[in-house]
Amino acid sequence: MSLIGDGLEKAVQKAFTRPAPKNAGPQMRYLVKQLGGTKAVAQMLRISQRTVERYVKDQIRKPRPDLAARLEREVKKRWQPQIRARARAKAASTGGIVIDTRARMGYTAPIGSTDQDRIRHLTVALPPVYAARLFDAQEQGAGDARLQEIAAEALKEVYFQEGGRRAGSLEEVRFTDIEHLEFDL
Repeated sequence: MSLIGDGLEKAVQKAFTRPAPKNAGPQMRYLVKQLGGTKAVAQMLRISQRTVERYVKDQIRKPRPDLAARLEREVKKRWQPQIRARARAKAASTGGIVIDTRARMGYTAPIGSTDQDRIRHLTVALPPVYAARLFDAQEQGAGDARLQEIAAEALKEVYFQEGGRRAGSLEEVRFTDIEHLEFDL
């Protein structure tokens, strides 16, 4: 996944009311229940069906690090779908989303302005329309570059132009070299 996509996913996971299973056995049982069988889980995790069955029966308890990471990622991706949907809907309709980032930002503007790229640390509340656009793009499988464009557009509108009150001739904001990125709903 991408840096921005991961950040959006972590923000949504903060809304969970119960923690996702931590150990391999409960995680595997949860996936088997969700996908309707051990064969589907085995194919998704790229392991044998027999290995899945052994995890379900707690005959194996400690997965290899790469399998443990895949297992955790797949469980979290499916955990509490209604709460995940509700958090996204609230951010996209009323709440908006807060972006906290440290990245290189600059902009394209008319000659004579200081459009030099520089590292900035910003914490900006983005309106619901940008939260909706980010979540919609993520659901449609947009890559990191597209999500970055949407975030840059949001920062241009909210931070650089203050909703149209200044820097009206600003054309494009560059949002690159992301050192830190975190979202909060």
